[in-house]
Amino acid sequence: MSEPDVLDEVTPELVRRVEAALADDRAEDVRSLLAGLSATGQASILEQVAEAERDKLVGILKRDLDPETLIELDEEVLEDVLDQLDSKDIAAAARELETDDAVAILEELPEQERQEVLAELPAEERAEIESALAYPEDTAGRLMQRSLVKIPDRWTVGEVIDHCREATDLPDDVYDIFVVDPAGRLRGSVPLGRMLRTKRPVPILDIVDPDIPSVPASADQVEVAHLFRDKNLVSCPVVDKRGRLEGVIMVDDVVDVIDEEAEEDLLKMGGVGIDDMHAPPVRTARLRAVWLTVNLATAVLASFVIGQFEGAIEKIVALAVLMPIVASMGGNAGTQTVTVAVRALATGQLTAANALRFVAKEAAVGGLNGMIFALVMGAAVVAWYGDWRLGSVIGAAMICNLIAAALAGTLIPLGLRKFGVDPAVSSTVFLTTVTDVIGFLAFLGLATVFLL
Repeated sequence: MSEPDVLDEVTPELVRRVEAALADDRAEDVRSLLAGLSATGQASILEQVAEAERDKLVGILKRDLDPETLIELDEEVLEDVLDQLDSKDIAAAARELETDDAVAILEELPEQERQEVLAELPAEERAEIESALAYPEDTAGRLMQRSLVKIPDRWTVGEVIDHCREATDLPDDVYDIFVVDPAGRLRGSVPLGRMLRTKRPVPILDIVDPDIPSVPASADQVEVAHLFRDKNLVSCPVVDKRGRLEGVIMVDDVVDVIDEEAEEDLLKMGGVGIDDMHAPPVRTARLRAVWLTVNLATAVLASFVIGQFEGAIEKIVALAVLMPIVASMGGNAGTQTVTVAVRALATGQLTAANALRFVAKEAAVGGLNGMIFALVMGAAVVAWYGDWRLGSVIGAAMICNLIAAALAGTLIPLGLRKFGVDPAVSSTVFLTTVTDVIGFLAFLGLATVFLL
């Protein structure tokens, strides 16, 4: 299938045909159905079939499985697929991948199995992978690839071109040529297009860009992603403490990091630590139970607040009907604010320099929306119950809770970040507690004072 159709290459009908062929043990039909798929397509099939069918599918494909497919798999599915492959199969796949992708595969293996796979690799490749695995997870050292065009600063453009034509170990995709001094220290880079437009006798140093950004191998991958975004980079060199060139990070790997970070924040804000779509039910239940327990505790707190106004609710039944509206509006308004705040913190747009301005702006937004919906809800309550005092109470409570929601939606993530806690993890839990408690307190408290 042609590349423009890659988004449509895995259809529900194709998945059903693969499942039917697997059920009937028609191995050749399975191979035929998957033969024309890209690595992404093969990964999609593996993720959509049931676990038992997946194991059978891997057993059929084995060495016919595109190594790039392993990189595209969800983490849970990848672990399952690797369990079906022996060390020689995994090593064969690793040899076909860039260093950073091979590392991503091997880091999922238990230590003993990883060593068995490494023993199957040529010495040079093994050394590169072991060197990358020595760096902490989520750092530039893990993200970089060792395959790049590195040339001495004494060469001319012609010598560089001849080298690129004759060398057999260059990466498939080259965007920048990196120039180093005799000690291996980075002196700059030359875009491939600029070099090809330059005459052969020109020294490469005459066209080098010495001010290119570089990152240390220990840099956090999120900081690297921010650098790519801010500088519009296609590639970025990785250097050691002495400035010696160690590798390069490509934009396609950074796109994966950005996607992973965005997905992680989204899942955390929903109280889900990881993407558990492919995890077993028991493990999924256990992972989700943690935050459900916390939510239960906050719900009990909100119920306790309501319990303090039982007398008022018994005398004015309308309070029980209306109080969820106040809490719900506060919760929704706070969720809007906390979503913006967490994302701004993650991308570096919200800092100590503009935090106060951001809090003031969101409080003003909460106040304005509070007044608008206070008028709307107040008028509705007056029309419904014929009591202007009850309409005034719910309007005042709406204003209080939307302002409180705006303040909580900004101050909670800022406070969590200040104490070194990921604001995406627990902001929504604390936010819900604040908006429920303040909403019930404001509405029921004002009702007790002015209506009884």
